[in-house]
Amino acid sequence: MLNIVRRSQIVGLTAFDSSLAAPFIQVKEVWLDETGQIAYLSNGREYLPLEQVSSVGTEAIATYGHLTVDAPANLRRLHQLAVQSTQGETLGWIEDFLFDWQTGEIVAYILGGEITLPLGSTAVLYPEDVQITASKAIVRTDVQDKLKSESEGLQGLLSEKSQQVRKLVQIMSDRLHNLITPHDRPEVVRVKIKTVSDELASHERDRHALKEATEFLHEQWHHLQQSISRAGSRTKAALDSAWRQLTGKA
Repeated sequence: MLNIVRRSQIVGLTAFDSSLAAPFIQVKEVWLDETGQIAYLSNGREYLPLEQVSSVGTEAIATYGHLTVDAPANLRRLHQLAVQSTQGETLGWIEDFLFDWQTGEIVAYILGGEITLPLGSTAVLYPEDVQITASKAIVRTDVQDKLKSESEGLQGLLSEKSQQVRKLVQIMSDRLHNLITPHDRPEVVRVKIKTVSDELASHERDRHALKEATEFLHEQWHHLQQSISRAGSRTKAALDSAWRQLTGKA
C-alpha cells in the first residue's frame, strides 16, 4: 500500500506550507478521533488536521496551507496505550502503529510487552483484533494465534522499505501525479511508471534502490492511480475546511 507510514516515521518531521515553502509545526504526536481514525498531528500546542496534509516524505510533511486548530475534544493517544485482555489482564502496550496518511485508516499495531514473547520484543496485530477505548486497547484471550512478527505482518508495505527506496517512490509518485488519469488502463499506468523510472536512471546512483522503487510502484499501480485521483478531492476538502476556519462558517 502506497501511503502507509509508521507513527515513529512521522514523529519528528516538520510540516511545511507548500504554498509558501514555510515550516510551521514539528510533529510530536499523532492523534485518533472518536471515529477510530487518525485525524490530527500535533506539536503539543497546535493541532494539524490530517486532511490538510498533501504528502508525507522521508524528511518533511507538505500541507495545503498553514491551518492549525486548538486541541479538539475526545482525541485519543495510541502510543504506549496499555493492551489488556477482555478479562482485564495487562498484556503489554502499543509500541508503534501504521496508518494511511491519506485516509487516516489504521493498518496495523506493533505491540510490546509480555504478549509478544513468543515472537520477540515486538509483534504485529491487525485492527480487526483490537478494540480501542480511551484508556486501553482490548484484545481477545485467544489473540496469540493472530500475532505476527514485523517481517511477516508488515511485508510489502512502503513503510518497511529503506529510506532511499521510500524517497524514490515519493519522487516518482510526484512526477506521475500529472501523468496518470483515473481512466488509464493498467498497462498504460505501468508504461508511465517505467518512463519516469528511465528518466531517473540517467542520474540516480543507487540503481538497486531505483529498481526496487519501480517494482513497488508496478505492483501498487492501482493504489497509485487511486491515490492520485483522491488527491484532487483532498485538495478541495482541505481548502474548504481552511475557508470555514477563516470565516467562522460551520
